[in-house]
Amino acid sequence: MPIEKFVKLTSTCVPLPVENVDTDQIIPARFLKATTREGFGAKLFYDWRYNPGGSPREDFVLNNTRYSGSILVAGKNFGSGSSREHAAWAISDYGFRVVVSSFFADIFKSNALNNGLLPVQVSEDFLAQLFEVIEKDPHNTITVDLENQTISIDSLQRSESFEISAYKKSCMLNGYDDIDYLVSKVAEIEKWEKADSVDA
Repeated sequence: MPIEKFVKLTSTCVPLPVENVDTDQIIPARFLKATTREGFGAKLFYDWRYNPGGSPREDFVLNNTRYSGSILVAGKNFGSGSSREHAAWAISDYGFRVVVSSFFADIFKSNALNNGLLPVQVSEDFLAQLFEVIEKDPHNTITVDLENQTISIDSLQRSESFEISAYKKSCMLNGYDDIDYLVSKVAEIEKWEKADSVDA
């Protein structure tokens, strides 16, 4: 499944103001039998989304028609627990392009970036204001500008910068996975090899 390029996104948001969300809550272990990325979105937050009989839980945000969009805004310490890559698959397959939190578990953050899902880490103050704005009016939009590494609350014209490694930023801007990135450098590698063989 190719990775979609990410440059700039303006979208409404889905708020999940819960701290310490671990990967087993994101995608329960019993759904990890598949080896491809497709289909995991239907199982995202499954035990929170559905009652034991399978009916939707009306109090869970993904079942609330007030909220929609390509940005998931989550509480502090998102993606802790086991290192399963399926958590990033499930979030992406559901339709989210960005996850915002004031802190991410390192392995989740790495898995997200490897799968074209942008984790944007913000200050706790900015996160609190995000939740407040979304709750006040779910139609409020957030703009994430990867090229300039900023996230903005459009209605307030308030922005904050976020960090991302230069390598992963380049991959996301171009829609590359690690292999695609290496392929894109073939001409440079061959040029270096030729120069090196001449020097030898």
